[in-house]
Amino acid sequence: MTILVTGSSGHLGEALMRTLRDEGRAAVGLDVLPSPFTGVAGSIADRRCVARAMRGVRTVLHTATLHKPHVDTHGRDAFVETNVRGTLILLEEAGRAGVESFIMTSTTSAFGDALKPPPGAPAAWIDETVASVPKNIYGVTKTAAEDLCRLFRRNEGLPCVVLRTSRFFPEDDDDPGARTAFVSDNLKANEFLYRRVSIEDVVDAHLLAAERAPAIGFGLYVISATTPFRREDAARLRADAGAVARERAAAWEDEYVRRGWRMAASIDRVYDNALARRELGWRPRWDFAAVVARLGETGDIRGPMAQAIGEKGYHSGPTTDR
Repeated sequence: MTILVTGSSGHLGEALMRTLRDEGRAAVGLDVLPSPFTGVAGSIADRRCVARAMRGVRTVLHTATLHKPHVDTHGRDAFVETNVRGTLILLEEAGRAGVESFIMTSTTSAFGDALKPPPGAPAAWIDETVASVPKNIYGVTKTAAEDLCRLFRRNEGLPCVVLRTSRFFPEDDDDPGARTAFVSDNLKANEFLYRRVSIEDVVDAHLLAAERAPAIGFGLYVISATTPFRREDAARLRADAGAVARERAAAWEDEYVRRGWRMAASIDRVYDNALARRELGWRPRWDFAAVVARLGETGDIRGPMAQAIGEKGYHSGPTTDR
């Protein structure tokens, strides 16, 4: 059974291809950028290219996308072409090819303005029941692609699972204020408390979703590291996140002091992965405590997979599908 990985030259696509190859599983990568992990060079918006890549495929892991940072460098039509039309073509060709599982990588950015409570309000507790309020073309096109997956399950019987992943890229934050306030690894370590996930755990979630999709039919899941926080912490997280972190997360303060790092003063949202753990059987290994422990042992918050892939940058050109 062949697995098609779209966006195979990107961070997640490469991680999936590396894992599948290591496991001895048949997989083909599709991307506009050539790489050692891309067997078919072309766009997901090119139907002939997609149809060729789809031959013999029974599982699609669809990671190709234009990302949020591309909002500054790409027009809205490029987002529609890649994120919406490209997903539509993949779904149509998957249906024709008899694909048994279609897994789409989406983003917690799709929640949009729901992630930003007003001043003085508690931190937003984000799970699958929260309605999306997209705030840019990226969010609009990702939610549209999610809706296409739902449509193809309902009307075509194609098993589809959508995974809304939180941050896993190694690049510096695209927010200048965040880059100024914290050194990069300090910021990323903090985020494992509420809005970041390791790429190894994202890979596991995709492979589990591929196995479970025929039984699930359609599902949408938040994929983020397991938070130590609880719903009742929401108000205090907004006012004094450090105090809550000292209560809920052990053995981080000495490591932070040693490195001159700081805990976030305020946290505005928390991603809850309980549904993915329950329905997919997903068991993310890298939560905040595990990442801090690894930092103390190795001096690096990244695991071997993230280190092997490295940084790829966001803006390699206006035709990038990553």
